[in-house]
Amino acid sequence: MKRCHSFIFKFLNFYIASAVALLTLSGCIEEFDADIPSDDTDLLVVEGSICSSQLNKFILSRSQTVNSSNVPRIVTGATVIVRGSDGSEYLAQNVDGYYICQVGDLNPDVKYYLHIETDGEVYESEPQKPLPTEKIAGVDVLQYTPNSNLDVLVTPADPFDPNKVNYYSWTYDETWEVHPEHTTVIYFDIKTSTPVYDPYQFPARGWKNAKGSTILVGTSVGYEGQHIQKVKLYDIDRGNERMYYKYSGLVHQRAISKAEYEYEYARRQTSTEMGGLFTPLPSALPTNIHCLTSDKHVIGYVGCSLNTSEYRFFLQPMDYTIIRPYPEDTRIWLDDCDEYTCYKMVTKEGLYLCEWIDERYIPNGTLQTAWATDYQLDVRLRGATDVEPDFWSLTENVSY
Repeated sequence: MKRCHSFIFKFLNFYIASAVALLTLSGCIEEFDADIPSDDTDLLVVEGSICSSQLNKFILSRSQTVNSSNVPRIVTGATVIVRGSDGSEYLAQNVDGYYICQVGDLNPDVKYYLHIETDGEVYESEPQKPLPTEKIAGVDVLQYTPNSNLDVLVTPADPFDPNKVNYYSWTYDETWEVHPEHTTVIYFDIKTSTPVYDPYQFPARGWKNAKGSTILVGTSVGYEGQHIQKVKLYDIDRGNERMYYKYSGLVHQRAISKAEYEYEYARRQTSTEMGGLFTPLPSALPTNIHCLTSDKHVIGYVGCSLNTSEYRFFLQPMDYTIIRPYPEDTRIWLDDCDEYTCYKMVTKEGLYLCEWIDERYIPNGTLQTAWATDYQLDVRLRGATDVEPDFWSLTENVSY
């Protein structure tokens, strides 16, 4: 699955040793999936970074050719440990295909590395001191025309060292509010054959969560004072349900080394430009992971961060021009109904009563009812949770 987004940045073209050029690209970072020569398959692929004071997740898999199955060949049964030059160790546990460990506070003066043992081989990443990350100064969301989507732009805080080139990696999470297609405050009691008032049988609203598919890297080359300004991370379709009620995004920012930046760019180049004149073979990707017991190549780069900065922002639909479909009444209406028909709608059709308009007490009056499915009434069946996030009541953006 591609993790892709248009992003303008300047980079060092490190493949042509005789020339250094600043280029402007519109590209994407993608999951590694390249056509690997038959004698260079089954390489260990390592994904993940060492981050202070948080749950670290590492993914181990094996490389394969583009013509093979799309199902990742996940490595299980490995020993994965985060180690420090001071003797500290954090053992990772294999959970649902991931290797997860809670890393404590990293010491800025200690070098850390990832130790892996699998299939009789030992691998380690190069020891490195954790890099500190500046806070995020702000996130801007712009809609340039009434017909355009919403662009999410990030600006880091002033760099710690304005005389040094800075490199960053950004990811994001999303949360948005959803409402049911229809609501009801009653139900049909099959024992008494009457409608009963119950406004709490279905949640009035819910929340959906998603992890952004985009991983972006950028450099401060070309920015005044090495201070990146308003880099586009992703956009939101103005007709998507994310913008119907309320939306919140959480941007994660991590300072990375020049080498990690180059690895991420090279991985993108390999995935999108395979076969180009200067395209490196997968095994030639820059890496800081090496096999200690043989000459096997490894694909991946393990970074090390002293902290990850976060910024939570909120969007309201009234502040933008969005497309929201006109609500249609898709319920089933019965214009001349009786209690037995209602009984069958519940027991045979599995439907829920929404309206009960009883005019049988007047001449020529009838009983009119409306019915809906649980999918139309329950947001939980659409992948939402009815537990309100603890940050949902916030009224201002927050930088962590």
